[in-house]
Amino acid sequence: MLSIADDDIDTNGMIGYSFSRMEVESGLADSSSDDVVCSPWPNRKDDSLDHDIAQLTKLQSGPNEHLSRVSPGKREFPISTVKMLAGREANLSGRGRFSSGDCRHVLSKYLPVNGPWIVDQMSTRAYVSQFSADGSLLVAAFQGSQIRIYDVEGGWKVRKNILARSLRWTITDTSLSPDQRYLVYASMSPVIQIVDAGSSTTESLANITEVHDGLDLSSRDDGGYSFGIFSLKFSTDGQEVVAGSSNGDIHVCDLKASKVSLRISAHMSDINSVCFVDESGHLVCSGSDDSFCKVWDRRCYSASGKPAGVLMGHLEGITFIDSRGDGRYLISNGKDQAIKLWDLRKMSSNSICYRGYRNYEWDYRWMNYPQQARDFKHPHDQSVATYKGHSVLRTLIRCYFSPQYSTGQKYIYTGSHDSCIYIFDLVSGAQVAKLQHHRSTVRDCSWHPTYPMLVSSSWDGDVVKWEFPGNGEVTAAATNKRYHQRRNLYDPYLQVHDLFDNLSIQ
Repeated sequence: MLSIADDDIDTNGMIGYSFSRMEVESGLADSSSDDVVCSPWPNRKDDSLDHDIAQLTKLQSGPNEHLSRVSPGKREFPISTVKMLAGREANLSGRGRFSSGDCRHVLSKYLPVNGPWIVDQMSTRAYVSQFSADGSLLVAAFQGSQIRIYDVEGGWKVRKNILARSLRWTITDTSLSPDQRYLVYASMSPVIQIVDAGSSTTESLANITEVHDGLDLSSRDDGGYSFGIFSLKFSTDGQEVVAGSSNGDIHVCDLKASKVSLRISAHMSDINSVCFVDESGHLVCSGSDDSFCKVWDRRCYSASGKPAGVLMGHLEGITFIDSRGDGRYLISNGKDQAIKLWDLRKMSSNSICYRGYRNYEWDYRWMNYPQQARDFKHPHDQSVATYKGHSVLRTLIRCYFSPQYSTGQKYIYTGSHDSCIYIFDLVSGAQVAKLQHHRSTVRDCSWHPTYPMLVSSSWDGDVVKWEFPGNGEVTAAATNKRYHQRRNLYDPYLQVHDLFDNLSIQ
């Protein structure tokens, strides 16, 4: 569900309509698949938002206006794939081929909602599942000290099985370098471990079959206090790693020099998530249990000692943040059971920080979210939009923008404590899919950067993949046996690859 800030709302739009759990789960199906759900939006007149991101999304994932014209002054939207192909053959756009927006308009219709198919099943909780930047590898991390790297295009075989070193409680996060050469992982200790992910060693036992280099982020100023690391991210050039810790500090690590190049005392509470805002690496964003997102400009931090800005709006702690990669927009998942969309141009100064107000006691680790708190609003909410319907309880559940290449980032997707994966339309806020298979909390999920495929990982130990096309194989819903899917002539990879070749994204 989506609510829109008062200063951004179209007068014909929906204002702050909140779903109850029953309403979400009883949504009307808009497809033959039982997994695709259309949210009930009463009296809705206009799905568009009156702000820049609506226009950006339209430009990146919308078709050429000539292809959408059905008669003078009248346009059809969305346009069927058949009509778009016919329009391309007739050269209605005048370009003789599809634009990237045309291609994304077609491809973004093919949501990864079929399946799922089992990738792996473990006896301990799965905490992380992330595709590599090119989608050729998948990294999954489990509470039982194991990290596995799967060869996505090689039948999902385990390319590397890593047994973690110095584990405390669980592996909290992993990050694979853009060139796939190194993998870093962390747990509830101040040391990040670095593994040679590109080596030929399949069984990587820490300092037995392979060296795991440790980089200690602690300093003498910590006074002997041991903290944990909740979040790790590689920079685009693969030279640095940014880490967020339980002592409220951000650490920027220079891997080549094997040292911490910058340490920022950023928050008064745990930092649950960090990320680089764009490819430049100059801007770093942090999300904390203090309910604030803060943006830090490394170019001027040493002189000012302050963040470039603060984003307020969550009523509870932030579990995850994801950047759109354009230096402008972010999303965050919050323990107030909401995803928020942020525009960095609306940041406030560090001197103006208002926390949300509440008159109840609550701990997300073991309590349900109070019913009376669901209608609360932050008195100084700066977010552009708010999405609700999922459940953020027990663990740091993650949310993401959908891929740029195939969808134009027109969707937001998230795991959930209710064992499901939710996909929302970024602009309208409609819940377009709800994927159900897992038997416990879904902490992480990852959409393939080019194919209509999504992988989810859960505390039930399952790592599964969802796809748009069927391939004739028995899904996990029909069998509970562990297996790896074999590629054949009806492999969805091949089907979708052919579609991409035909559309020819430029």
